[in-house]
Amino acid sequence: MPQRSSFAKSRGFLRNRVRVGLQRSRHSVFPALQMTVCAVGAYAFAEYVLGHEGPLFAATAALISLGFSREPRTRRVLEVGIGCTLGITVGEILLTLLGVGLIQAAVVLFTSVMLARFLDRGVIFTTQLALQSLLVVLLPAPDGGVFTRSVDAIVGGVFALVVTMLAPRDPRREPKSNIRELLHELSAVLRQCSEAIAKSDSTVAWHALVRARNTQPQLDTLARSVRDAREVARISPAYRRYLAELGDLRGSIGFLDLAVRNSRVFARRTTSVINHASLNDEAIENVAEVVNDTADAVDILARALGGGEGNDARLRHLRQARNELAAVGSRLHPKALGITDLQGDALIMLFRPLVVDLLESTGLTHEEAVTYLSEI
Repeated sequence: MPQRSSFAKSRGFLRNRVRVGLQRSRHSVFPALQMTVCAVGAYAFAEYVLGHEGPLFAATAALISLGFSREPRTRRVLEVGIGCTLGITVGEILLTLLGVGLIQAAVVLFTSVMLARFLDRGVIFTTQLALQSLLVVLLPAPDGGVFTRSVDAIVGGVFALVVTMLAPRDPRREPKSNIRELLHELSAVLRQCSEAIAKSDSTVAWHALVRARNTQPQLDTLARSVRDAREVARISPAYRRYLAELGDLRGSIGFLDLAVRNSRVFARRTTSVINHASLNDEAIENVAEVVNDTADAVDILARALGGGEGNDARLRHLRQARNELAAVGSRLHPKALGITDLQGDALIMLFRPLVVDLLESTGLTHEEAVTYLSEI
């Protein structure tokens, strides 16, 4: 039995590993084609047009500049090009001063790494500068001179930029998908809080807190994806018209970040309120309803900010989300919700900033958002 169980676990692990691998490969087909065309094209250009013999650095720079990394491509191109050029310069200077040998190569490598870390925090920049310095010391210069490799690196970077500009992939797709996932998580957190209040179950509230805390990687990914999408839109004539929409999306992210942080505070306070039985039956029903209505509004906001529909539909959903949140805000008064305990008052006071953050994410200013709240 133990052997059979171990075999079943191994088979399940392998099956899951194959499934995940196939899914990852399927999603990587287009980027892989981009990288292939870009690397081969850069190599061919450097060899047949510029006349460089074996221009491996053109293909290498193209691959590094594109890659599967989430870092902005223009930054990677600059890191590759400048790192190569500066690395060759440093290597040439140290070669003249120290001569050739393993000890000299070690000194060159250490000096190059320390210089790169002093100049820039980029990993690619450090790698390129150190690698080029080392190659200058260890390998003979190509026929065109030591800076031929630097030119090849620049060629690869330029090809990567051209491919990025011409790629038929809507730059809004990834950030919209990320913001939709984040808002669905926020909605789920609020629904768990509502359920916890309705059932007076502090364990459910604690689970909501844990879930809210686990959204931080999603927030980080969302910020990166919007930054990269704006970069692509700026350099690509075909997508420049999306800059304004992506700018609005970037503005909404800051307020959603605050809303998620406030949801953590609210979930933690909900746990305490439930443990101290601070809400009467009327307050429990009203507060649970208000929180659940907020979750419904967040779902509408997800369709507005993360939907793939046109601009008219996006604006319509934004108005709908704003109206739903305004209706919630007008009810956020402890007495209107039947709250008679100080801890219950504090719970609503903590929920009000969350609703303001969500209202601001729909495009309202802070002053406009606050006017939708019930006066205390």
